[in-house]
Amino acid sequence: MAQEKEKEKQEEISEARATAEGMPEVNQQVQVDVDALKRQLADVEAKLAESLDGWQRSMADFQNYRKRVERDHELVKVSMKGDIIKKVLPMLDDLERALQNRPAESAWAGGIELIVRKFQNLLDIEGLKRIDAKGAAFDPAFHEAISHEPSEDVESGHVIEVVQNGYMLGERVIRPALVRVAQ
Repeated sequence: MAQEKEKEKQEEISEARATAEGMPEVNQQVQVDVDALKRQLADVEAKLAESLDGWQRSMADFQNYRKRVERDHELVKVSMKGDIIKKVLPMLDDLERALQNRPAESAWAGGIELIVRKFQNLLDIEGLKRIDAKGAAFDPAFHEAISHEPSEDVESGHVIEVVQNGYMLGERVIRPALVRVAQ
């Protein structure tokens, strides 16, 4: 029995030596696995950063698109409003001419004057502004000259008389004023 115990001890020692000699292989294998995991982690982090960058760009593009659509919508709205007002302005001109040529103290003239005031108030609320041209320097952006005439009262290049009123909607000229200009 003593021999058997000694044989067992010898075998245990041999196994321990074999295990000790095999440890560097296990350590190397563990190190290789750790390095592989680190590489995988770096790859995954790179893909995550790329995906995050793409997502952020997509969100920025979407925000820009939304702002552009809102801006375009506002421009279309203002343009449509301008087109409608432009079609209505001849009626306002006719009503103003009727008031200029009205008979004195006529009941119907008072009614037309009331209609004109309401009409002008409505257009003012919508943002329509009359271009003040009489006596101002001629500006082709706001005025349309129908004649150039000599004048002693008004200096050259200035408006003598407004033939037809011009209007602006915000910063946009809806209709330029038809004017006579001094030479």
